[in-house]
Amino acid sequence: MVNPWLAMEAGADPAERTRTVRRAHAAFLADGTVAPPVRQVVADSWRRSADARASSDGVAPIELDEAALRAYRDGHPLARAMPVFRELLGSFAQDGAHLLAVCDPQGRMLWVEGHRGVRRSAERMNFVVGARWDERHAGTNAPGTALAADHAVQIFAAEHYNRQVQRWTCAAAPLHDPRTGRLLGAVDITGGDHLASPHSLALVQATARAAEVHLASGVPELGVCLSALGRDEALLVVDGERLRLGRRHSEIMVLLARHPEGLTGDQLSVLLYGEREMRPVTLRAELSRLRQLVGALLHSRPYRLSRPVETDLCAVEAELAAGEPGSALSGYPGPLLPLSEAPGVRRLRGALEERMRRALLGAGDPDLLREWSRTPWGEDDLEVWEALVEALPERSPARTAPMAAADRLRAAYGLPGGSPGTPLTARVATFTQPPRS
Repeated sequence: MVNPWLAMEAGADPAERTRTVRRAHAAFLADGTVAPPVRQVVADSWRRSADARASSDGVAPIELDEAALRAYRDGHPLARAMPVFRELLGSFAQDGAHLLAVCDPQGRMLWVEGHRGVRRSAERMNFVVGARWDERHAGTNAPGTALAADHAVQIFAAEHYNRQVQRWTCAAAPLHDPRTGRLLGAVDITGGDHLASPHSLALVQATARAAEVHLASGVPELGVCLSALGRDEALLVVDGERLRLGRRHSEIMVLLARHPEGLTGDQLSVLLYGEREMRPVTLRAELSRLRQLVGALLHSRPYRLSRPVETDLCAVEAELAAGEPGSALSGYPGPLLPLSEAPGVRRLRGALEERMRRALLGAGDPDLLREWSRTPWGEDDLEVWEALVEALPERSPARTAPMAAADRLRAAYGLPGGSPGTPLTARVATFTQPPRS
C-alpha cells in the first residue's frame, strides 16, 4: 500500500510530477477542483488554505519580533529538545542544501538553522524565526500541514499552496508533550526535490520521537490527561500511552472529567442527549465500548473516572482565574469539541469562550486582541476588533486593518458606526455576537 504521507512513490519522475501538480494547482485556484495525482492530504490542505483565504502568492506574516521571540522560545518546552534536533539533524542544517526549523503549535517559527546561503534564500519567502507558517497564514507546507493533520508529512514542490514556496520540498513531524499528549509544535527539514524520499520523512519522525523521549526523561509519573480544546476527537493520555477517542466517547470523557464525583445514567444522558428520548441501552452500549478502550479508568454506579484527570479545559480556566489571559490564550487552541451538539459540552464550550473573550477585552493588550482576532472563532468578533482599535496608539499605522475589519462587521450586521469603546448595547440593543465555530 502506498504511504499517503510520502510525496512520491518509488521511481516517480520529480520533474513530471512537478508539472502535473502545478497544472492541478492552477485548476484548483481557478475553479476549486482537485484532480489526480494530487494526494488526498494535499487536496484537504489546499481546501483548508482556500477556506482560510491564505495567499497563493504572498509571504508568511511575522508575528514575533526579536525581543518577544527570545523571551517566548527560552521558556518554550521545545527549547529542551533543541540539542536532540541539532544532534540528529545538524548535518542537514549545515550541508548547504537544507534547513532545520522548529515551530510552536500556532506555526510560529522559533528556530530556523542552516547554511547562511540557504537561509538567505528562504528569507525571501519569510521562512524566518518569528514568522507564522500554519496553513491559515502560509497555505499548505510541511510544518503547517503536520500541525493541522497531527501527522508527519512531506510536501513536494508544487504541492505547496503558495507559489513562492513551490521551489522547495520539506518534511515535518508534530511533537507532543509526553505527559499530556498536547501538541507542542513541529520539527521540519526544508530543501530541494531530493527530500521527496522515504528517508527524509522517516528521519523527521524518528527525530520527533527521540525529542519526546528526551522531554519525558525525569518525569516520575505521567498520570491521565485529556485534551479536547480545538479538536473534535479528544486525545486521552494514560501514563504516556496516547489514545484518540471517537466523538461520542470524547463527549463522555469530557463530562466525566468535569464531574469527578460521578454521574448517574439519567444525568449523563441529559448532558449528552438533552431532552431527546433515548433508550437507556443506547448509553449503556456507548459506555461499554468506552470501557473496552480505557479499561479500569471507567467505573460505574455512578459513572465516574477512577483516577484524577488533568484536562486542557481546566488548565485554561485556571490561568483565567489567576488573571493570566496571555497564558490562557497560549493554552487555547480552539473551542471545546467544536462540532459537539451535546448540551453539556455546548454549555462548557460557550462559558469558556466567553470567559476568554472577557479576559482579553478586560486586559486591553493589543497583541492578545490581535491574536484572538486572527483565529477562525475570533475573526468576526466585532467587540474585539473595536477594542483592538482602541488599544492601539491613535497615530499608529497598525490601526488601519482593525478599523477596516470593524467597519466591515458593522456593515454586515446593519449596525450604525460608533467610536471604539462605546458599548455595543448602547448603539443597538438587539445585537448579539455571531456564532463562532
